[in-house]
Amino acid sequence: MVSLDNQVVATALPVIRVQLHASLASLEWTVNAYTLSFAVLLLTGAALGERLGRRRMLAAGLGLFTAASAACALAPDVGALVAARAVQGAGSALVLPIAVAMLSAGFPPERRAWATGIFMAVTGFAVMAGPVVGGAVAQGLAWQWIFWLNVPIGLVLIPLILTRLTDGAGGTGASLDPVGLVLATGGALGLVWALIMANSIGWGSPSIIAALVAGAALVAAFVGWELRTATPMVPLRLFRLPAFAAGNAVCLCVFAVLFGMVFFMAQFLQTGLGFSPFGAGLRLAPGWGMLTVIAPFSGRMIRRLGERVLIAGGLTALAGGLTWIALIARTGLPYGELVVPLMLAGAGVSVAIAPTQSVVMTAVPAADIGKAAGTFNMLRQLGGVFGIAICAAVFAAHGGYRSPATFVSGFEPAMLACAGIGLAAVAAGLFLPRRRAVSSLVLSVPSGGESHQIHHESTYTTG
Repeated sequence: MVSLDNQVVATALPVIRVQLHASLASLEWTVNAYTLSFAVLLLTGAALGERLGRRRMLAAGLGLFTAASAACALAPDVGALVAARAVQGAGSALVLPIAVAMLSAGFPPERRAWATGIFMAVTGFAVMAGPVVGGAVAQGLAWQWIFWLNVPIGLVLIPLILTRLTDGAGGTGASLDPVGLVLATGGALGLVWALIMANSIGWGSPSIIAALVAGAALVAAFVGWELRTATPMVPLRLFRLPAFAAGNAVCLCVFAVLFGMVFFMAQFLQTGLGFSPFGAGLRLAPGWGMLTVIAPFSGRMIRRLGERVLIAGGLTALAGGLTWIALIARTGLPYGELVVPLMLAGAGVSVAIAPTQSVVMTAVPAADIGKAAGTFNMLRQLGGVFGIAICAAVFAAHGGYRSPATFVSGFEPAMLACAGIGLAAVAAGLFLPRRRAVSSLVLSVPSGGESHQIHHESTYTTG
């Protein structure tokens, strides 16, 4: 549910734009409100699960997500939809990290990889299916049913969570960082709001300048606070590790490209080329389908070639595919001409995602894996927010929704902006240290009252 709702509105955006009389900025917020609240609350959600009990907070998060889904479906205007999407993102921030923690605690070490593999397959399929499901529902029923579908699932799952699951190692009193949360949220909100509104208000507008300055100041204050506090939301000391810093920079850029590409490709297929919502979702499948083709071989490729080669090569292919799409984009473009560049872009990002996560997680000491994972996931979601905001700012400066031709006029530079972000990720990947010999560390840690062994591979020297 959480992964599907990250992308499910993509192919419904043109329908929502018409029925709710939404502007480009409003369309951006229907995606970004969810992703932004999801991103900045992820680490807080994980901490709440550890402090107050995983089972209780998982049920609370799912209840919030379900109620917000109903509010999205009932939204009378785009403002109400955006507000409900923000609440939905907050529910997701509780659900996802706690679900992952409970999954890990619920299986013995010899079965944990199997369970995690199923979990990743399901979430990966949900991300891939999001545009198709969104298009099918928007066309066959109504866009509101994208959100109504969550309600019965949530109502069934909440009592099962409360009666069939146990807390495991939750309820340990983990510390929160409310000051860091407020500073991070305010900084990200100020910068994103300025990027989204600048083209309609004007880049020289006092409100835009004030938002940019305030956002930058809050981000700087967040960094200063995290360096001083004893319980940081983001452990900035880990960014002293070259592999961790460069890997997270790559992550931010990769997901900026992904979200920006899906946001505009789904609209290009409908507004620019005239396909139905369901038809647009199906036509995005060749790109997303590469994830299922390449993902099973990612571990073998990492061991053989190393992360840096895969990241640089994959993201170069991604940038090449997006540049190709930008160069051929036009009204009346036969869909067949899009298949190969879509597959090239999909293959490129599929090759790069796994080694990006691998390089971040193997760069840190075993004791910091949880914090490293939380930081990685937060930056991944923030990357999506900034990717849509940046690409939409480029689109608004060159095109609009007045006709298919004006849409294409903005779509072309937006895709080139996505390609540019992809090349920035390549540059960040070049700062990754070379892969070293693998050393194994075996820890014995308590989990659910028992002692389990965790094997952590360190492939980079950490000083």
